[in-house]
Amino acid sequence: MSERNNAVQDVEGGIELHSIDWVPDAERHGTVWTQVPFWFLYNFQPITVGLGILGPTIFGLSIAQTAAAGVLGVVFGTIFMALHATQGPTFGLPQMIQSRAQFGYRGVIVVLLAAASTLVIFNVVNTVIIKLAIHDLYGINPTAVAFAVAIVAVVLAIYGYEWLNKVFQVLFWVSLPIWLILTMGILTGHAGGTEPKPAVMTTAGLLGMFTLAASYNMASAPDVSDYTRYFPRDTSMRSIVSSVWFGASASPLWLIPIGAWFGAALGTGDPLVGIHDAGNNVVTGLGTILSIVSILALVAVTGLNAYSCALTVITARDSIRPVETSRRLRIIVILLLALIWLLIGNILNDIGETLNNSLLLMLYLLAPWNAINLMDYFFVRRGRYAIADLLTPHGIYGTWAWRGIVAYVVGFLVQIPFMVFSGDGAYIGPIAQRLHVVDISWIVGMIVAAGLYFIFTRSLDSEAEAAAITASERTLAQLDLVA
Repeated sequence: MSERNNAVQDVEGGIELHSIDWVPDAERHGTVWTQVPFWFLYNFQPITVGLGILGPTIFGLSIAQTAAAGVLGVVFGTIFMALHATQGPTFGLPQMIQSRAQFGYRGVIVVLLAAASTLVIFNVVNTVIIKLAIHDLYGINPTAVAFAVAIVAVVLAIYGYEWLNKVFQVLFWVSLPIWLILTMGILTGHAGGTEPKPAVMTTAGLLGMFTLAASYNMASAPDVSDYTRYFPRDTSMRSIVSSVWFGASASPLWLIPIGAWFGAALGTGDPLVGIHDAGNNVVTGLGTILSIVSILALVAVTGLNAYSCALTVITARDSIRPVETSRRLRIIVILLLALIWLLIGNILNDIGETLNNSLLLMLYLLAPWNAINLMDYFFVRRGRYAIADLLTPHGIYGTWAWRGIVAYVVGFLVQIPFMVFSGDGAYIGPIAQRLHVVDISWIVGMIVAAGLYFIFTRSLDSEAEAAAITASERTLAQLDLVA
């Protein structure tokens, strides 16, 4: 069997071969439609329900108000996430490697730390939700639950791309009919609950809910190309972007209103407890089955986050000193990440505030990067890059690219006066106070970061980049023959 066939077999049947290295054209495979159930299942789990619960419990909104603000936020925020999907087939690289074009080979560490932090935060939130729910429902020790979740997630992350896709596909088809039954039970009044108390709509509450919903998928933007980089280069941009957008937005549009009903009518702040109780009210045992399936989905998502976070951390390490990519290195990094999220997740015990502030922090960290990355890809370089130069500190993109770094830092700093954190670590920026606690920080950050980057890149040497792109294509062609 040839080395090429060995590589494909490694991807499809066992532990994934590739890490942060380039995927040769000969190993590209897959169909775009699979991105719909993949990203649908990514959000078809308890955190999305928990997002809906925040509407009544944190912002004082009604079910309808939460649904309206949540739907608008998801529809808007998912656009910025889905646009990254086209970068996977273009580059054949993980998402954050591509950011070296905007920040430099070593300068990208600035945003790599932000991206890695958000993925760890997601897994902390997942751990808190699962451990508290299983303890409340079944009396199992939370620490033991957290360790069990980590073990399964680590195994999935180690096996990688193909196994994650397969597990997500299975859980999608298993979850779908059960959620349909629960939804019909809620709509027909068979899920229990009481008449929700009248809500007082406020601009701050509506925009707060809109912001969290928008941040939900935007926080996943650093992951997207990790799961599209195996697609062929000629994959339709429109098809892959629309598939990711539809899959990632459809499940929140479904589950956020259900979460709002849990918070307003059931009076619960725990999404898994709400799923369990409402489901059992509809059909005896339905809630138990759905809560177990939902936990499995959340564990799978934890594995996905660990996988992407490992690629991000390896990229950061490689940016300091080049490393030889290997399965062994990826496994070690995944295990270390699991230890970190376990230690933090075992300390926290408040689902509502943990989820609210985690989503905000992720949004603040990633909004400026998101704007810079998309500005560069669609308006500055328009999808044309010297891919081989992204893999060397001596390439056309340099070591420290001041344009991206300055735009990101300024974009982040201008958000601070507009930020709004709640709970014990409450912070309301001076401008946010004047705006009656309305949080528009991320919008300001994205506009400033994208605008500055566009202005700075007017001085780029386009002729030098064109020559580097031509040389890069020759290099990749040679690598493809060897693969």
